Amino acid sequence: QVQLVESGGGLVQAGGSLRLSCAASGNIFRFIDMGWHRQAPGKQRELVATISWRNTTNYADSLKGRFTISRGNAKNTVYLQMSTLKPEDTAVYYCNIALLLYNSRRDYWGQGTQVTVSS
Repeated sequence: QVQLVESGGGLVQAGGSLRLSCAASGNIFRFIDMGWHRQAPGKQRELVATISWRNTTNYADSLKGRFTISRGNAKNTVYLQMSTLKPEDTAVYYCNIALLLYNSRRDYWGQGTQVTVSS
């Protein structure tokens, strides 16, 4: 089993910053990537950013320049630095880790952390 624990969400004013953290534990082998997705009320879950085992990053085009994903010294941790936040960034942010199991990708998800940006 794999567990993901997110932290760092909260309420912030527009223009402010937040840093989300996620730590994965359990049977973590053949790591593919970790990342963040978000889901706003009434909307589908969408990609925010991912970082691969080679530290290659990928961002949603609309978030480039404001959000930065990184991995911690403990390789199964990932951070999302969010700056110049906007009310439309309000959402539940989910961490995920992708592992290669039996030659197939398997994604595990955290419980999510709420980010609310006030105008």
